Amino acid sequence: MKKILIGTYILIIIGIIFCIGNSGLFNSENSKAIAAGEKVYNQNCLTCHGETGKGEGSKAGTAVNNQHFLSSVSDKDLYNYVKYGRDGTGMPAYGPRLSEKDLKNLVAFMRDWQTEEIDFDVPKAISGDPLRGEKQYNLYCLNCHGEAGAGKLKMGTALTNPLYLKYTTDKEIWIDIAYGREETRMGPSLKGLEGARQLKEKDISDIVAYIRSLEEK
Repeated sequence: MKKILIGTYILIIIGIIFCIGNSGLFNSENSKAIAAGEKVYNQNCLTCHGETGKGEGSKAGTAVNNQHFLSSVSDKDLYNYVKYGRDGTGMPAYGPRLSEKDLKNLVAFMRDWQTEEIDFDVPKAISGDPLRGEKQYNLYCLNCHGEAGAGKLKMGTALTNPLYLKYTTDKEIWIDIAYGREETRMGPSLKGLEGARQLKEKDISDIVAYIRSLEEK
């Protein structure tokens, strides 16, 4: 009898979970967050990042609406990028300006741009030679990202920015270099992909090691 009652309770609980899951309650909450996040975006981000997030704003802003970028970063990454900004660049810290709810709604809005989940082939351990990486960087990256990763307006992100290096992992940097970002000037670099540069995995790891070494300078 006891086993029957336990089994009945389990079925009831499963039924309740199933009903809630199919009631649209969670989807409704997410839709509200996205709609609220769109308002936050239009008020604070549109001028630089553009109406569609492609970086087409009247001021210089990175393209944040592309599948390579959204597939390589987590919601926490997006949250940190917005909350802490990038010192010394046009990207201010929005932590003092926006509430926690606004920040999370903005992340929900940006995440809603993602239409596919790309599975990147990345080395399990990213270990490179920074000295060799500097040579590779100067050959392939300097034109857009500037000397020692200082960045160039409307050309390439400042890679030496302390907050960029703090909140961006080696894996994410590796993916950016290897696979690029579609619909931007950042093309793929990994050998075998359709990019002007055809770098081996080790070459890319060396460049990552060099960029990471700039954190200490």
